[in-house]
Amino acid sequence: MLNQVAKIIRGLSVDAIEKANSGHPGLPLGCAEIGSVLFAEIMKYDPKEPDWPNRDRFILSAGHGSIFLYVLLHLSGYDVTLEDIKNFRQIGSVTPGHPEYGYTPGVEVTSGPLGQGLANGVGMALAEKMMAEKFNTDKYNIVDHYTYVLASDGCMMEGITSEAASLAGHWGLEKLVVIYDQNRISLASGTDLTFTESVADRYRAYNWQVIENVNGHDIDEVRAALMKAREKNNNKPILIMARTHIGYGAPTKQDSYTAHGAPLGKEEVEGLKKNIGLPIDVPFYISDEVKTYFKQKEAELRQSREKWEENFVSWSEEFPEKKKEWEEGIYLKVPDKLDFCDVNFDEKIATRSASGKILNKIAEKISYIIGGSADLSPSTKTYLNEFPEVQKGSFNARNIRFGVREHAMGAICNGISLHKGLRPYCSTFLIFSDYMRPTIRLAAMMNLPVVYIFTHDSIYVGEDGPTHQPIEQLESLRVIPNLKVIRPADSEEVKAAWQVILERKEGPTALILSRQNLPRLKQMLDISVFKKGGYIVYDSNNKPDVVISASGSEVQTALQVKEILEKNNIFCRVVSIPDREAFAKQDKNYREKVLGGANILQVFIETATGQGWYEVIPQLSLGIFIRRFGESGPGNEVARNLGFDAEKISNKIIEKISLKNK
Repeated sequence: MLNQVAKIIRGLSVDAIEKANSGHPGLPLGCAEIGSVLFAEIMKYDPKEPDWPNRDRFILSAGHGSIFLYVLLHLSGYDVTLEDIKNFRQIGSVTPGHPEYGYTPGVEVTSGPLGQGLANGVGMALAEKMMAEKFNTDKYNIVDHYTYVLASDGCMMEGITSEAASLAGHWGLEKLVVIYDQNRISLASGTDLTFTESVADRYRAYNWQVIENVNGHDIDEVRAALMKAREKNNNKPILIMARTHIGYGAPTKQDSYTAHGAPLGKEEVEGLKKNIGLPIDVPFYISDEVKTYFKQKEAELRQSREKWEENFVSWSEEFPEKKKEWEEGIYLKVPDKLDFCDVNFDEKIATRSASGKILNKIAEKISYIIGGSADLSPSTKTYLNEFPEVQKGSFNARNIRFGVREHAMGAICNGISLHKGLRPYCSTFLIFSDYMRPTIRLAAMMNLPVVYIFTHDSIYVGEDGPTHQPIEQLESLRVIPNLKVIRPADSEEVKAAWQVILERKEGPTALILSRQNLPRLKQMLDISVFKKGGYIVYDSNNKPDVVISASGSEVQTALQVKEILEKNNIFCRVVSIPDREAFAKQDKNYREKVLGGANILQVFIETATGQGWYEVIPQLSLGIFIRRFGESGPGNEVARNLGFDAEKISNKIIEKISLKNK
């Protein structure tokens, strides 16, 4: 029967690709038996309850083979219809070119950039271990499931998989099973031209169990490998190396890169169907036997899920406190009163330090907050002081050491968030956000509430020099759709930022923090005003001649400029805009109220490239930005040398006003 299922997978896949005149037939033809065994026999799921917490997760890391996953979801009973298969890659269809989380029932991850899915799988497997330690008892295994990843040669080449696999082996994530579709063909050639290392030896060195020489087209061998992967193995993740033929069954394109990313063509499809025993003249064919098999399988899967739910009810009754904590994590509930709002800071404190103290306060009250840094916790101030660390054999913990692995760190946090039950944060220097950009973008696309904490936010980093002084990073983060970027100016804005972050349950946030100490602007900040993205910090008693806006540490510079200008009888208003997108979304009346009416000189100060401010403040006359790399030296001296000096800025404003008055 599983061989029959594999045939149907191949037929539906190539028919959908031919109809769309677009797609990647190589993977579904090469991995049909693997998909058949996983979905028809091995995996635990319920297609009618796709969000069942204790389901096994399947991740197609090689997302270009998406039709393979959609066909499996359709056959196994998810809400993916045959009409959806026929509408593959069409606008409005739930079967897009690459799998999209939250769009297609049963799709666990938005995969596309190769290797991301494997790294997400590490995050899911880590979350499973952490949740199991927290909620399971001697009597009840409430959290007990596997994460399966199908990865390609291309996934194995990407650096992110090396970072993530190293951590998976270090942590001993034995419920992570990666099936390596080793067909030795990439998009443009055979892998013998670029990829000749021993993947098996590399993964053994990562402390994985490696199951080699599996014939990916032999049902019995695939089944045996997957069953072996579920045996106790001294806490090692498992890599199954499945030898397959790309485009398996295609008369002339099997084992050729031409099968990778283009429709086979009418004659090749007919030849394929003849080779594997499918009716040539019946497109989108599904045999009655296969339909019946999956209907029966669906009933078995439902019974398994219902049995778990019965146990869950009993567990809830015996352990009401655990049940309460479970629901808080699943639904990201926030306490009515956030104690950290009452925390008082010194008059002068770096926003990274203020954030660290607040984060520790939050962790005391909200148990689902977990996270760590890329080996920078003493600098990013993100260590939870009262809680243990995640290490092999110890997962009832809150601190995660990711090592110097920014890219994997971001993707692992995405996987933790996708698993649900925990809310992750991760941290590094702002300059290294470039290493994380693909994962941040995918988190925004998937609407995941991951928190990215970026410190050392500007040229004020100082002596470390231009390699560590972010210039374009702030602007590049702001242009990512659905990523909230907040750059607080003082400790009070940090408090407000964290309140906004905790209330934001959909979509990621980048919190941008200073290394240097910053003075407090106000004793107390109205959170409702902060949520508008921008507000008046200082206003003269007269109508202002100039409005000086800024974000982060440059708000203090703006206040220094104000002092100089008012000594020259130039009336000023100073505005802090910690969240540009939030401010841009306010109605015109509010924005004009903050920025003033017409004929007022508009100035913006920010130690970044600043292009986007001209869109938010159309009347912006003077932008004090930086369009070059920094230099090494004490932070304040670097800033002065690059024009971020109150006296220099004041002179520019006075000159502007003089020209205007003429």
